Amino acid sequence: MTEIPKDLELKALETTNVPVAVVCPNQESILSAIKKGHEINLINPTLIGNKNLIEQTAYSINLDIQNYTIIDSKDEQDAAAISCQLANENKVKVIIKGNLHTDILMRFYLKKEFNLLKGKRLSHIWYMTSDKLNKPLFITDGALNVLPRVEIKLQILKNSVEFYKKLNNSKPKIAILSGTEDPIESMPSSIEAKQVMELAKKENIDAFVHGPLGFDNAVSNEAAKIKNIKNEVAGDADILLVPNLETGNSLSKMMVYFMSACAAGIVIGGKTPVVIPSRADNNISKLASIMAAVIASKN
Repeated sequence: MTEIPKDLELKALETTNVPVAVVCPNQESILSAIKKGHEINLINPTLIGNKNLIEQTAYSINLDIQNYTIIDSKDEQDAAAISCQLANENKVKVIIKGNLHTDILMRFYLKKEFNLLKGKRLSHIWYMTSDKLNKPLFITDGALNVLPRVEIKLQILKNSVEFYKKLNNSKPKIAILSGTEDPIESMPSSIEAKQVMELAKKENIDAFVHGPLGFDNAVSNEAAKIKNIKNEVAGDADILLVPNLETGNSLSKMMVYFMSACAAGIVIGGKTPVVIPSRADNNISKLASIMAAVIASKN
């Protein structure tokens, strides 16, 4: 049974009634997560979209939205633009995607007029928890950057360190994944992993970084010992920096469907964190994602 990670909830609730914008919330699962987040005083939501559809959806889940702020929009694009303008004006600290395509919302988020980029590359990160894991596992990037080059991977790494430290008081152990622990020309991701590691060390990023590492060597002490891999990260990684979107996306979904993991996923690197849940995500995962975004929004 998937459950909200307690450490995530406690950290998120250090700040209450965080103003958030929910774009096109005419979807039962996302509105149920918003309802719960509001009930525990985590968020103060502004619902943006077709007012009639929002009211119909609220009625279907027995949600009284009389005291909710609702902004009626003419279409999805208008709703996305309104949410980004609210973020630009510091009226909301988090943007949450409802019943619209991610590319529509992110296209507006990227517009210069809203001033939501901070000179960084946006990236996605999952905070994965399961009773089969001895600690949370962060996976990045499995939803936004499809095939990032070395410089982009370094920015993804930096984003992950910044988010990790909002949750923990320790240096993260980052494994740069590939299909091998030895850089070989026939596997470009292994060469890039080594390059990213070297750049991270050159820039003195406050993290233990090692790559390339195979998945087994990153998370299993036993596997690392058998292969005689000795470094600060091997067998005990906190963050997995994946070589491409397909790897991260597949890994997280395998954990959800085979390990009953809770996947809290957000877009970081901009002024305002963005929750972009999959339509297949359950209510618990969506609420956990909102909690992660609230934590990411803290200065």
